[in-house]
Amino acid sequence: MKKVDISKITLIAIMVLMTAISSNINWGKERWKGIVEADGKGYYAYLPAVFIYHDLNFGFFDHIEKEKYYNPNRYYDYRANSGTGQLINKYYSGTAVAELPFFVMAHSLTIATNGDADGYSKYYMIFINIAALFYLFLGLFYLRKTLIAYAIPRWAISATLVAAVFATNLFVYTVVDTGLSHVFSFGFISAFIYFTKRYFNTPKAKSLPVLALLLGIIVLIRPVNLLIILSWPFLAGSLKSVKEGLKFAIIHYKNLIFSAAIFVIIVSIQLIIYKISTGQLIVYSYQEEGFNFLDPHFIDILFSYKKGLFLYTPMYLLAMFGLIPFFNKRKFAVLSWLIFFVIITYVFSSWWMWYYGGSFSSRVYVEYIPLFMILFAVLLAEAKSKKWRIALLSLTFLLLVVCQVQTYQYRYYEIHWDEMTKEKYWDVFLMRNRLG
Repeated sequence: MKKVDISKITLIAIMVLMTAISSNINWGKERWKGIVEADGKGYYAYLPAVFIYHDLNFGFFDHIEKEKYYNPNRYYDYRANSGTGQLINKYYSGTAVAELPFFVMAHSLTIATNGDADGYSKYYMIFINIAALFYLFLGLFYLRKTLIAYAIPRWAISATLVAAVFATNLFVYTVVDTGLSHVFSFGFISAFIYFTKRYFNTPKAKSLPVLALLLGIIVLIRPVNLLIILSWPFLAGSLKSVKEGLKFAIIHYKNLIFSAAIFVIIVSIQLIIYKISTGQLIVYSYQEEGFNFLDPHFIDILFSYKKGLFLYTPMYLLAMFGLIPFFNKRKFAVLSWLIFFVIITYVFSSWWMWYYGGSFSSRVYVEYIPLFMILFAVLLAEAKSKKWRIALLSLTFLLLVVCQVQTYQYRYYEIHWDEMTKEKYWDVFLMRNRLG
């Protein structure tokens, strides 16, 4: 009799549960109108702009946002001045590319049911939520495959998948702040991590175009996520594997050139959009916003009461203890992981708004959850005694409960999206209706 794979069952169960939660929270009555908010409106707007209004200067904004679907609590202008007089979308188009198949399904269903095919009626919004669920599944699917490649026991993989979704802010950016880019990046980065791991284990020329395709989409979604390539030494596991992988790519230079072309073509989608809308290939749409690398908020982004990653989602911190068993066998991997973590934290914390506006915990780490979960899975797998395993799983469950309670508080504004302080945090800690 074939042995049941508990990790596969866990993956399916998570997706069924997450779909049920999403449909309950977002799809009924008038709740669908809040599925895509704030930055998510900008990410999504490329789709109706191209396929319905044929207007990459977003002239339809006033009618949609100020008139037809006006809500003072949800109003958000995602447009920016290009510097040459035209209005453009402030945000990058990669998320829209990821949403495209779901937009097509929503548009077709809306037309088939004689609905309002304006790009913003009910089916369009619901299918954006479905898109987020799909990329969550994609990310978990490849996270599971990556953990199998690390020879993690199936029970530990199951626990890791549950922790990744319910004990971190990945849950928020799938169900609550659905339209933001992070769960989409999570899906592609998780796949990129798996194929990177596989490439350095067994280099194959056909892997290079796959990595280029994934990296191109990752960058098109959020250019700063090009930093994911700094995870290669950790995933390779040794300096020797890094050298062999790079040498193999150079030897197969035709595949490398072809892969580079794929990457450039994908990233050029944004440049083509700028050219059509402004006449220029290069536009910095964030205008006065940018990085201040001389003034990073390294400690704040990790520990502050405003948005500290380890304070609001301590699962990330627990996962980092997986570096300890890693250190005994793979010192190069540990050093590589720490260098990667320090660099991305330095870059993220150097953004002019280091807390990244309205969000729960530090949202810019969501796409990197697979790299934290590899450590956590190793931590579980290397627990030598039943007592230690029970202790780790119990602590993980406790952190999961805390995360879910605080997620609930975030949804109902008891944890404020932008204005938390030490006093406000402890005033509402695991309690209700005391923030006012």
